[in-house]
Amino acid sequence: MGKPLPRLSFSQIVNMNVGFFGIQFSFGLQQANMSPIYRTLGADEASLPLLWLAGPMTGLLVQPIIGAMSDRTVSRWGRRTPYFLIGAILCSIGLLFMPFSPALWFAAGLLWILDAANNVTMEPYRAYVSDRLPRDQHALGFLTQSAFTGLAQTLAYLSPSLLVWWGLDRDATMGSHIPVSTMVAFVIGAVLSFTTVYWSVRRVPELPLTESELRIIRSKPGGIGGTLREIAEALRDMPPEMRRLWWMKLFQWYGMMCYWIYIVPSLAKTMFGTADATSAGFREASLLNGQIGGFYNAVAFVAAFALVPFTRRFGAHVMHAICLVAAGVGMWALPAIHDKAWLFLPMVGVGLAWASIMGNPYVLLAGSIPPERAGVYMGIFNMFIVIPMLLQMLTLPLYYQAWLGGQPDNVIRLAGVLLLAAAVAVLRVPTSRHTS
Repeated sequence: MGKPLPRLSFSQIVNMNVGFFGIQFSFGLQQANMSPIYRTLGADEASLPLLWLAGPMTGLLVQPIIGAMSDRTVSRWGRRTPYFLIGAILCSIGLLFMPFSPALWFAAGLLWILDAANNVTMEPYRAYVSDRLPRDQHALGFLTQSAFTGLAQTLAYLSPSLLVWWGLDRDATMGSHIPVSTMVAFVIGAVLSFTTVYWSVRRVPELPLTESELRIIRSKPGGIGGTLREIAEALRDMPPEMRRLWWMKLFQWYGMMCYWIYIVPSLAKTMFGTADATSAGFREASLLNGQIGGFYNAVAFVAAFALVPFTRRFGAHVMHAICLVAAGVGMWALPAIHDKAWLFLPMVGVGLAWASIMGNPYVLLAGSIPPERAGVYMGIFNMFIVIPMLLQMLTLPLYYQAWLGGQPDNVIRLAGVLLLAAAVAVLRVPTSRHTS
């Protein structure tokens, strides 16, 4: 739409991204706890990917539609804000009820609701950053989001361990055998989900639309048919840079899902010699995952800001490749480590990659898409996340026994190989049109 955007101060950029803290705290709780919750409620290891289908399926269905709708929404609160607030409220409700799940089917169903709510908020939020910042501030804006991702997920991963360190009984469980520490962490997440989003929309509200922008929005066909046509047209007109990003995202997110789903069973095997989800060793593995996960997210928090000058100098594609290589090597080495202290070394690489994953691909994307279609393209870009996740969840059970020997540590090694492949793929993305 072409209007010049006012530059924001660093404190304003921080405030506009506080809401991302609440969103990512929720995702961190899911990453750290859903596999242990599912195993506690009776799921077997081979079926775990299928039980994680909620995230990618809701993302595939919800985010492109919500992104396109937010591009053409006209309300007293703005284009994106209604989606932030509705999604945050629903997310809080889902987090509040999750640890009280009485059975496997209940937890799996509730995850669908929780992920749909997160997806209602996510891509309008990324489009909001693109809307609000001039192009030369995109790197700082998206890497600040990445920093909040690291901070939020650090605390989400560490919450159960911190509660135990502060005196909560590590072996205290509810009737369903879900640890009490997990329940308290989810309640904290429920509070943060809404309050942080509300903080951002109050402190850095959306810019009012100009008359020309309003005319363009109102001239577009309404209803679900118009929204679907907008998505189809955006897919047809997708910039070549965005098409090339698909291959990097395929390897990257297939690998990250392998890691998140199987890291606790892998640690239980390699560190505590158990596959029994009701054993003390498995609970220790879950707490240990919280600690190393908290550490890599703390690294991501620091690295996100540290990456800004390097991204500006060398380009988002080069820095992303370097970070992915560090994580790939670390994940490959992880199952061979049997000393708790040494587990934190490969997590440095994972933290660098996580900081880059949540920032640099969006720097690459934002420089190639038309501003008036930021919402729909952010939603489509999320399809590049959820389709690899779906492929992982549907295909890994088919070869888990035959190719990986039914061993969760081999899944972690596979994740490392896939991140190395993603590093090669991102270097093939054309960058002539991208700036910092």
